[in-house]
Amino acid sequence: MSTPAFFAERLATELPAFEKVLRAMPAEKLDYKPHERNKPAGELAWQIATEMGSLTELFETGEINYEQAATPAHENICGAIKTNGERALEAVKKVSDERWNGKGRFLWGGTVVWESTVSDLAWGFLFDMVHHRGQLSVYLRPMGGKVPAIYGPSGDDTGGAA
Repeated sequence: MSTPAFFAERLATELPAFEKVLRAMPAEKLDYKPHERNKPAGELAWQIATEMGSLTELFETGEINYEQAATPAHENICGAIKTNGERALEAVKKVSDERWNGKGRFLWGGTVVWESTVSDLAWGFLFDMVHHRGQLSVYLRPMGGKVPAIYGPSGDDTGGAA
């Protein structure tokens, strides 16, 4: 199995868990944050959804030009994670080995903040999204939501893995 194919397999496995955690947020509590230095839940969820969209850009162009927009409504965030995830999955299935192993750049507000291979950037973004999904899952109970099963049952959901 090629490395892009392995990435596609892992991404496909993670997508349902991203959707479940974002859907578990109470829509009326997007401004919740457990501490003054934490991002609000909605902003954190929107970051996950937009980072997922950045993967498609990376696979198609070799670059990510990231600028996070204002946080939309809960349903728009949930729709974006699903749409962006499906697009990223299709894009990685088409990425060439040359692109995958070639130079990649991550720009934040037009400034290059990370240069490496497309592969390194893709894995870094996926790991960052998983990290923020875990962070967001800790917000859920204090927000009045329930933590969904991710890799196995949670205290709120005995339904199994994503």
